[in-house]
Amino acid sequence: MKMTTILLRTVIMYFFILLIYRLMGKREIGQLSVIDLVVSIMLAELAVVALENPDKPLMNTVLPMILLAIIQIIMAYLSLKSQKLRELMDGKPSVLIDKGKINEKEMKKQRYNFNDLLSQLREKDISKLQDVEFAILEPSGTLSVIKKNDEHSDGERDYIMPLPLILDGKIQEEHLARINKTSFWLRQQLRKLGYRDIKKISYCSMDGPNTFFIDLMDE
Repeated sequence: MKMTTILLRTVIMYFFILLIYRLMGKREIGQLSVIDLVVSIMLAELAVVALENPDKPLMNTVLPMILLAIIQIIMAYLSLKSQKLRELMDGKPSVLIDKGKINEKEMKKQRYNFNDLLSQLREKDISKLQDVEFAILEPSGTLSVIKKNDEHSDGERDYIMPLPLILDGKIQEEHLARINKTSFWLRQQLRKLGYRDIKKISYCSMDGPNTFFIDLMDE
């Protein structure tokens, strides 16, 4: 009888956890942040408790799991509305290689050593550091790499940091500073293109010296 209960609970917990992850969204599976990982571990531990204690009511573990799912869904929704909360939950990307130069200070800050860097570069079929223009450590721990292109005819490289200048209608001053520009300059450039209301822009980045990618918020 006890074995039957354990088997039945295993089936129930399997479909219940599957349902929870579906409700929490695809992001939980494809890209786990620190908080996502904590929730996943807690859900797994609660599931183990339910299977190891077949004599205790199943609701004792189901209710905490439902509460965790609700909290995670609410936090995910709030993070869509607040950039500060999103950065608090997920963190910020860290530029480890900037225009071909290694940022040792940022690597130390992230406790990220050269072996880690070289290992992740090899995973992307990059064997030479000199082939990398930008390497960005994402909040998820993955390394995004942009290779160097051929030099222009004048011998100068023309690379733009692939970071957003506007997110959710808010100017990213820190990213502008990286390309030695100001919010006043950005507003001027956008006015020339016919965009006067920054709050209506959901995303804006620079693809080149005078080339912008702009996506407006859904009306």
